[in-house]
Amino acid sequence: MSVSPSAVSPAPPRPWPGRAWPPLLIVATGVAAYANSFSGPLVLDDLNSIVVNPTIRHWGTALTPVIGTTVGGRPVLNASLAVNYAISGTAVWSYHVLNLAIHLVAGLTLFGIVWRTLAPRVHQAVPIACSIVLLWVLHPLQTEAVTYIIQRAESLMGLFYLLTLYGFIRGASADESGWWYALSWTACLLGMATKEVMATAPLIVLLYDRTFLAGSFRSALRRRWRIHAGLAATWVILPFLVLSTHGRTGSAGFGSGVSWWSYALTQFPAIVHYLRLCFWPHPLIFDYGAALTLDGARVLPSALVVAGLIAATIWALRKRPAAGFLGACFFVILAPSSSVVPVATQTMAEHRMYLPLISVVALAVLGAWRWLGRGAWPVVLVIALGLGWQTSRRNETYRTEEGLWSDTVARRPDNERAHNNLAYYLLEAGRDQEGVDHYEQALRLKPDYIDAHYNLANVLAKTPGRLNDAIAHYEAALRLNPKFFQADVRLGNTLLEAGRPSEAIRHFEAALRLNPELAEAHYDLGNALEQMPGGLNDAITHFEAAVRLKPDFIEARNNLGNALSAVDRTPEAITQFEALLRLRPDLAPIHFNLALALLKTPGRTQEAAGHLRTVLQLEPGNGQARQLLDSLPLSP
Repeated sequence: MSVSPSAVSPAPPRPWPGRAWPPLLIVATGVAAYANSFSGPLVLDDLNSIVVNPTIRHWGTALTPVIGTTVGGRPVLNASLAVNYAISGTAVWSYHVLNLAIHLVAGLTLFGIVWRTLAPRVHQAVPIACSIVLLWVLHPLQTEAVTYIIQRAESLMGLFYLLTLYGFIRGASADESGWWYALSWTACLLGMATKEVMATAPLIVLLYDRTFLAGSFRSALRRRWRIHAGLAATWVILPFLVLSTHGRTGSAGFGSGVSWWSYALTQFPAIVHYLRLCFWPHPLIFDYGAALTLDGARVLPSALVVAGLIAATIWALRKRPAAGFLGACFFVILAPSSSVVPVATQTMAEHRMYLPLISVVALAVLGAWRWLGRGAWPVVLVIALGLGWQTSRRNETYRTEEGLWSDTVARRPDNERAHNNLAYYLLEAGRDQEGVDHYEQALRLKPDYIDAHYNLANVLAKTPGRLNDAIAHYEAALRLNPKFFQADVRLGNTLLEAGRPSEAIRHFEAALRLNPELAEAHYDLGNALEQMPGGLNDAITHFEAAVRLKPDFIEARNNLGNALSAVDRTPEAITQFEALLRLRPDLAPIHFNLALALLKTPGRTQEAAGHLRTVLQLEPGNGQARQLLDSLPLSP
């Protein structure tokens, strides 16, 4: 069986008998494979992009995503998350449902592309197209792009990519229909605002035109130059979106701290690894980490394999254009993330194969149908069943954060980020020593790992007898990043607990120089100043600042009231306590503090007694309040 290009636009294929079964089969099997994925928790980049992303909470900010997160510079992706937030808040089910819907619609779009490409040229176009799409939809290599919520960036971009090509094909086969071209252009524009890999779409559309419709680039541009120019025009928004992210805040691009040469060498074994996973998807790894592969004994064989495949693709573009088109799609779509432009935080990632997997599957299926004829169909169904089962099993790994990171550590023990994240969830489960062990392992792998120093310090600060160790790790984090104001605040509190208030003050002040609007740092500094001789008035200044910045800051307002009372500014203290009780009338300590302030004010003993009685109602066993109430000279 051969698939040959045509020098003229083919006539639209006629509908096939029983045409509903392929879409139904694709959707049914896809839903079955991912049915156990809907409760998978928010992990890693989901947290910054969804849980603490304020821009998805209001429609007015949905198209202005937060810079420094996965959604940065990707307004359409951010808007899609805003849709989910409007439906279910941070409850995960709606995010997973939409992710799967995107994947299935992408599969149906792919079916339309493959069928319309094959139908004028080969027999059995429907089962061949269905075979390709089934294997692509059910392949476990896709789980990262579907089950890991924020990798909707890849699958949503992939859907727009396929719609761009599908709209173009329909336009070219429908007497140059403007409506289909409009769909193609709109999808291309939306894809550009979803993920940067979309930049390759206009090139692939032109290559498709040359390969399957026009017969040459010259003919394609002569006949459809307007639509190709229109698709290329969507590139205009990319520089603005990319520049707005400042190189994805240092995590990608030539300013990310990773040399282009080191990254490029790493991509040779990465691409070979991706190809192996296409045929044997095990083991799958959630996070490969940021390690670079510079070992010549590993890089050279991989480089030879990749170079041979590129050479074969170039040859095929001339001699076997259909096969050449698939090879070119594989390398061109991978190029933005798997070439020389560093992605420092992830040198390898399985979601990058979301679209390139189509080329590998299509070549394998076409080869099987050429070799086995109709006998390929049952073989494909058996393989699809096995892939779907493996996908379902892989989704089980995503069911818990601890399970996902435990699996990652087991398969990638040299990944310091995996150890750091596993430690967090072990601590959440009450397995403190195991968590500490993994933080320490992360630091053995990467001694300058700021997050691990900070996280380990947070644990040690709560561990009896480990305050000095915690202080050492906070100091290490600050040496590595002097602008890490959160570490300054935590270190200040730890020093305060260790009885070193003068040192704590320096760190709280450092945090406030970096972030003057940090109410918690003002509060902590006030607490430290209270412990210094003559520091009470300065403490009041910072308590007042904390209350001004955060009016419902109960602890700050309470401490402000106590400090004001201590310097005989009793009326102001009473005002603070009364304001607190309007916020929280159920807090017995505030009633008690207010009673003490009222007792310092002539003529307000009865009011003080009333608040003491309230304390006893809330805390019947409060002996201090009982003793004070009994001592009051109350009138009958």
